[in-house]
Amino acid sequence: MIKQLILSLLFPIILLASNLKMNDKISNFSLTDQFNKIHTINSGISTIIVTFQKDTLEMINDFLSSKSEHFLEDKHAVFISNITSSPTIITRMITIPHLRDYKYTILLIYDDNSIKFLKKENKATIYSIFNGQVNDIKYISSKNELEKFFH
Repeated sequence: MIKQLILSLLFPIILLASNLKMNDKISNFSLTDQFNKIHTINSGISTIIVTFQKDTLEMINDFLSSKSEHFLEDKHAVFISNITSSPTIITRMITIPHLRDYKYTILLIYDDNSIKFLKKENKATIYSIFNGQVNDIKYISSKNELEKFFH
């Protein structure tokens, strides 16, 4: 009985959950980084970079490794990696320790039902935010495209 009540209350919320898309307002949300520190994303952010696969994560790392450790902060940007496809044991024993070697902050999505971002296979998603609203979405697959985006 209680289980049914809880499910009936949550079901409409699950149905309304949708991907962050053009013209959506950014509402505050929080994610933890590779050091388990909580970061809150708010309307002051101008760029959100999201990866879903190891290859795109490595491409973003190649780009960010050539920049100062404050590059993301200076650009009012955040880098988010969705690591839900990795088995928990691999995430804890290999992925997270590896990400701790990076000189910049990577926010992590552990639960696919949390924040929803648009994705395309073998591409990173870049959201441009202006006044707290999504005003552009790009899908990139190379370091050169990322370089052009930030210039």
